[in-house]
Amino acid sequence: MKFASFALLSALVLPAAAFADSYEMDTSHTHAGFKISHLGFSETYGNFEDVTGTLELDADKPEEAKLSVTIQTASLDSGFDARDEHLKGKDFLNVAEFPTMTFTSTKVVRTGEATADVTGDLTLHGVTKPLTLQVTLNKLGENPMNKKTIAGFNATGTLKRSDFGISTYLPAIGDEVTLLLSSEFVRK
Repeated sequence: MKFASFALLSALVLPAAAFADSYEMDTSHTHAGFKISHLGFSETYGNFEDVTGTLELDADKPEEAKLSVTIQTASLDSGFDARDEHLKGKDFLNVAEFPTMTFTSTKVVRTGEATADVTGDLTLHGVTKPLTLQVTLNKLGENPMNKKTIAGFNATGTLKRSDFGISTYLPAIGDEVTLLLSSEFVRK
């Protein structure tokens, strides 16, 4: 009886968002990458190896979702060690002073059956600016291997690195950085 009363009271008092499912990022199935123009001749691609995140999601109310992602900037890998050390240094990411990059969602707007624009605060290089990601829900369901509920997403977005105080070699090295993200989140 006490449990039933508590459940009824909770349903009446707690906001709807309290009934969202909590998810943890599956880091083994996450890719956080980027591309940027190199002198107009090619695009340099890279990724970050150390990415963590959480998601609050009510499948019936995706516009109320809450996403939080943290990237360790020193985990950058562009496939060339000398370039990585330069990118991690003071000319670019300055990972000693700014060891993390974070994204915290502030608004979700559905744009289709399985798509949304997710706007949030991106903190990079000590500067916080709004960023909108175009997100596609790939699949929400049971993983047949481990029987856990998984939410899988792809996302893209663009930012100007100069907006975050990273302007070395502009305009030779592109100002616009394209973000390429893919991740699975496991329901807790």
